[in-house]
Amino acid sequence: MSNILSEDYWTSRYQQNSIGWDVGEITEPIKQYLDQIENFRLKILVPGAGNGYEAQYALKKGFLNTYILDISFFPLQNFHFTNPDFPRSQIHHIDFFDHSGQYDLIIEQTFLCALPPEFRPQYVKKMKSLIKPGGKLVGLLFNRHFQNPGPPFGGEFGEYKNLFEKEFHILKMEECYNSIPARQGHELFFILQKSQ
Repeated sequence: MSNILSEDYWTSRYQQNSIGWDVGEITEPIKQYLDQIENFRLKILVPGAGNGYEAQYALKKGFLNTYILDISFFPLQNFHFTNPDFPRSQIHHIDFFDHSGQYDLIIEQTFLCALPPEFRPQYVKKMKSLIKPGGKLVGLLFNRHFQNPGPPFGGEFGEYKNLFEKEFHILKMEECYNSIPARQGHELFFILQKSQ
């Protein structure tokens, strides 16, 4: 399974367009969440950003302190080509687990599901280290298990609750009411806050 964590693996997936999780635009739950934020100075990270629709939207909304990160250079190169105004210094080509920084908000959009489940505790600890006190981890999680071997790797409410509650205050974790039709009833929207 270790190859799933390699750059070559993900570059190959992007080159072959084997990215079924990619819906071609920012998803409505994340869009609506960003729309209600009034503090445009927030420092935002989108890890495992891929084609970076969330970051593209955030920048256009006025969140100039938005960063993206991906282990594969391929989607980041495409992102830069389609978003030439996005600062290159805010595009990180690095393994998430090797990244350092401090963010007010991290957006989770099909990143956790890309990691083999045994890496989830490490993911939670890394997220906690990247988020400022009082900062938030917000996003979507697949609320189902998949028959085929992943990625994507699924999960369910109880698993995620047990995973996150040790390190974060769970402000919200509920079935997503505004998922795309294909994922209706199979996604959780969540807001986690790092304690002060």
